[in-house]
Amino acid sequence: MAEDAVNAAAIRMPGELGDAARAILSGAQTPARPRDAATVMLLRSGQVGLEVYMLRRQATMAFAPGAFVFPGGSVDARDADEQVAWAGPDAAEWGRVFDAPPAQARALVCAAVRETFEESGVLLAGESGDSVVADTTSDGWEADRHALLDRSISLAELLGARNLVLRADLLRPWSRWITPVVEPRRFDTRFFAAALPAGQRTRDVGGEASEVTWVTPGKAIQDWERGEIRLFPPTAVTLSELAACGDVHTVLTGPRQVAPIIPEVQLREGAVWLTVPGLSAFPARPGGTS
Repeated sequence: MAEDAVNAAAIRMPGELGDAARAILSGAQTPARPRDAATVMLLRSGQVGLEVYMLRRQATMAFAPGAFVFPGGSVDARDADEQVAWAGPDAAEWGRVFDAPPAQARALVCAAVRETFEESGVLLAGESGDSVVADTTSDGWEADRHALLDRSISLAELLGARNLVLRADLLRPWSRWITPVVEPRRFDTRFFAAALPAGQRTRDVGGEASEVTWVTPGKAIQDWERGEIRLFPPTAVTLSELAACGDVHTVLTGPRQVAPIIPEVQLREGAVWLTVPGLSAFPARPGGTS
């Protein structure tokens, strides 16, 4: 495991997941290679404190069906386009944060901005390095969002057509989670935090989401512990971290150390167990282990 944790919940892996884990741990099956991905905790100050934007994935989705997640997804090849107009820390600096080559780091940041726009309607970009788009709810913006979704345009093309620069400085690196080696679908996901830009607002964009909501991290954790919603371990850990911060300013300015976290898988007492750092316990009905 890449970093030590004071608290680490042990989750028993059931059924097919347990069988697949045994095959991989024995060397009979080769682990899947993780795909680069990015996810963004979009934050705002609500009436009862810090709130984060979340969406419930469609129950028919192949990965994480029905789970509440932050906007995000896999890196697209075009996310590494060097033609993206850029303001803020450059790709080399992001590479040092995420221990990645500049081109890969650029793609991760672009994926974070693109996925946030696709899944919330919020765009972290402006006409200059000290401005941000004030409203993205018009029909024209919606057409651009759909064009990104169907891959008929790239993020670089969208920004170029509107004479906008990507605001990399509005993103704050948060953490890095790598899916356990026993999972059939694996991701190397970099987590970012960002405040909702003034004037912009989220909307229910449909697509992969059956529901969207702004929720306090504490309430999301409580709902999960009661079995009312489904969370995956990295999401639960991140929500706990956000709850501990208390407000948007602390999230965006407090000290962070980004190191890869890979939940450990062990065989013991005839069962397959997943150990998740950052969680002291896991609900009886976890609804997934990724």
